Amino acid sequence: YHMSELLPVAELLAVLTKIEARGSHGVFLKAPNDPQVVDAVARLAHKGIPVITLVTDLPGSARRAYVGMDNRAAGQTAAYLLGQWLGRTPPCSVLVSLSSTRFRGEEEREAAFTEALRQYFPSITQVDASEGLGLHAATAALVRKSLQEHPGIHAVYSIGGANAAILEAFAQANRVCKCFIGHDLDGDNLPLLQSGQLHALLHHDIQHDMRMACLQVMRVHGVGSAAALPTLSGVQVMTPFNIPQSAIP
Repeated sequence: YHMSELLPVAELLAVLTKIEARGSHGVFLKAPNDPQVVDAVARLAHKGIPVITLVTDLPGSARRAYVGMDNRAAGQTAAYLLGQWLGRTPPCSVLVSLSSTRFRGEEEREAAFTEALRQYFPSITQVDASEGLGLHAATAALVRKSLQEHPGIHAVYSIGGANAAILEAFAQANRVCKCFIGHDLDGDNLPLLQSGQLHALLHHDIQHDMRMACLQVMRVHGVGSAAALPTLSGVQVMTPFNIPQSAIP
């Protein structure tokens, strides 16, 4: 396992180079869509090491498969929910926050969200507050700046996390968030959803993803069924009233 809150591309490449040198049955990879990373995946594939991209994809690379949330469906669902929540109100803005535009999965969510918003709810405009890298202080600073510059922001679609920081910025500015939609039912977001500070979370079954990723690697090594494997996770809309018991400590 090589996990990090911040992993510069150079350090990631060093890890992949070591794996290439020593060999591996397979690699599960969440990484930015960077040409150097794509090249590293090609080298791994050339060595017979299958790479499965998780959560965010590297399209055009030699990866074996992408496994994770249907990111376009997630973005469209967020736009639909937000539009229904706000109703046919006077023109207003939604703050959209990505951890980084380098991640293809987050870009796909935002693109689908933007398309759906323009098509079905054209009175709602979009304000970007991205590149906080999912970190509390950096995200809070970006949101505070956006709130100062855009008095019409009344909603949030948080693609990249750090939701407590976003809520903190709204509170400091004495602003009300009428609709806050985030991603992932994790330890940080669970209490925010239970308390009603987050109105809905878009969630997917990570256990399903890991099973599918493992089956992809097993298939490369001649184990398991030859039948087509589903790789996209359905989008689950979580509210305070349908939280699975397994998610509650």
